[in-house]
Amino acid sequence: MTNLRLAIVGAGPAGIYAADILLKAERRFDVSIDLFDQLPAPYGLVRYGVAPDHPRIKGIITALRDVLDRGDIRIFGNVRFGEDLTLDDLKRHYHAVIFATGAIRDAELEIPGIDAVGSYGAADFVSWYDGHPDFPREWPLDAASVAVIGNGNVALDVARVLAKHAEDLLVTEIPANVQAGLEASQITDVHVFGRRGPAQVKFTPLELRELGELRDVDMVVYDEDFDYDEASRAAIASNKQVMVIDRVLQSWRQRPGVNGTGGEASRRLHLHFYAKPIEVRTDDDGRVAALVYERTRPDDVGGVVGTGELREVPIQQLYRAVGYFGSPLPGVPFDKRHGVIPNHEGQVLHQDSNERVPGVYATGWIKRGPVGLIGHTKSDAMETISHVINDQGSWWSPEDPSIEAIPALLAERGVVWTDLDGWHRLDAHEIALGAVQERARVKVVDRDEMVRVSRGE
Repeated sequence: MTNLRLAIVGAGPAGIYAADILLKAERRFDVSIDLFDQLPAPYGLVRYGVAPDHPRIKGIITALRDVLDRGDIRIFGNVRFGEDLTLDDLKRHYHAVIFATGAIRDAELEIPGIDAVGSYGAADFVSWYDGHPDFPREWPLDAASVAVIGNGNVALDVARVLAKHAEDLLVTEIPANVQAGLEASQITDVHVFGRRGPAQVKFTPLELRELGELRDVDMVVYDEDFDYDEASRAAIASNKQVMVIDRVLQSWRQRPGVNGTGGEASRRLHLHFYAKPIEVRTDDDGRVAALVYERTRPDDVGGVVGTGELREVPIQQLYRAVGYFGSPLPGVPFDKRHGVIPNHEGQVLHQDSNERVPGVYATGWIKRGPVGLIGHTKSDAMETISHVINDQGSWWSPEDPSIEAIPALLAERGVVWTDLDGWHRLDAHEIALGAVQERARVKVVDRDEMVRVSRGE
């Protein structure tokens, strides 16, 4: 029987689901899968892209762990594609590769002043508070008033972490350096800006509701944002999610903080709708000093148009949360405009000719862009895997597909990789660190320490 040796680059949900689906699929050949990731630990954005106070969402790790713990997928962590292992290496040792590298960069927001000192991408901040090993250990939180641009779940995550009191995060797996950084925060006001109205937001009711539960934080909304047009009223009447969002926002209008007057809390979280960012103004030192936005209005069909009215809010920091963007991979076609690997249903295509690239596939956000939830990731992987199975005639013909080849190659190049047993050791170590403080875990941040613990050194 033919044996498919498959490499998957990316050990987040997209890569793990693709491996699981292939192993369970009906097929006429045996399969052996090697999963590669540049980080020493698996799970990708579930570990490094979900706010630490979201344990329900992180519960997806349990399902991913069950897949890996079956023992029929090898993991090579701390291996950088393009540096430690190239596409030519994969062609020599595998029949095909699936790229599941996700999208971890911030999408651009092209307005004057966006590159000022104190202006950040939300993805970088998320990586900091989630303890990503490749990001600085410290984050400046010396501003009193900050802006978050965006109306999706990432924007709300960022706003919530900025507004929340650090001691209220002690029950989570937040790293020690992040806890210390948030303890020193000078923030009193967090302003969230979205260019459309309350009935057109992209966040979920759960995310929104959690904002209103923050201790010692007033929710501030503005009456002028709730003069709904016909399209907004129709959306509220026909969509249960939008209806719940509206109900939550309407309840906040009854609180003391409406229209910016503020209640008795020491911190305030302001939601500004119909606010299109126009410019970031700076002080004499080039630091963020204010956000200028244009007031928009509903266009009666679910969109907005500008009114020409400009407003200015004094701030000292800004976070853009307008979406994630994929990164190019050495030797792999890349669509710079959309931040994805060009593909047809997961079959990678040459950028210029749209012809198929044999043996190369994509799944997850690097395939379709940074949209959709975990459920989309599963269906996405199923589509890609169906082509992998049916494309047997165009698989690569590797020189040495033996399972010993990759460990030998990495060892020869001096690559210090981590495996599944290593993840179990790191997992147990983090849980033990947390137990001392009566917490679920304390995440190890330093890459070298992660590798040492994983390898039992």
